[in-house]
Amino acid sequence: MSTRTEDLDRADDLRAEIDRTGYYPEVVADCVASAVAGEKVSSFFLHHEPTFDRDEVRRHLSVLVLTPTRLILAHTDEHAGDDLLPEPYTSTSTEAVRIDSVNSVVVTRMITNPTKGSSKPAEVVMTIGWGGVNRVDLEPAGCSDPNCDADHGYTGVLTPDDFSLRVSAAADGHDSVDRLLSFAESLSARTHSR
Repeated sequence: MSTRTEDLDRADDLRAEIDRTGYYPEVVADCVASAVAGEKVSSFFLHHEPTFDRDEVRRHLSVLVLTPTRLILAHTDEHAGDDLLPEPYTSTSTEAVRIDSVNSVVVTRMITNPTKGSSKPAEVVMTIGWGGVNRVDLEPAGCSDPNCDADHGYTGVLTPDDFSLRVSAAADGHDSVDRLLSFAESLSARTHSR
């Protein structure tokens, strides 16, 4: 009897990966566990990246978790002290999205030297849409008459853009690119089966 991937609970693997980042593991693990709320962890992906704030480098960690019913996104940032909180602190936001709300998973693979045949992607961008945020690209509308100077208003494209993540082999390693592709495949399969 085979075990389906979504039947496995990978919560221990997720915790080990959070610990491995070394980025406030207790804080991140606590926030992620709270958002997961006891559900099984079917799949996950972590992306640790620096952000630049003037002359300081700060770190950011994104944790994506797929459960049997939800997609969890957690983002943790570190901050220098300020007027309200004089000591350095972290902020973590989590979002839980019902799987049946996810309406698009877009995966863009950048392959170098494609004429040489199949090779590993040098970069992957995954964009997930569930209708919470849309991007509008507008441009002036026109007509086919080259002498027309009438105002035709605008035309545009509305694109779901709730969450986007870019991973490159050069910055993050080929393993990270492979893990993002695996997560995207798991998420795509779950949106297909509803």
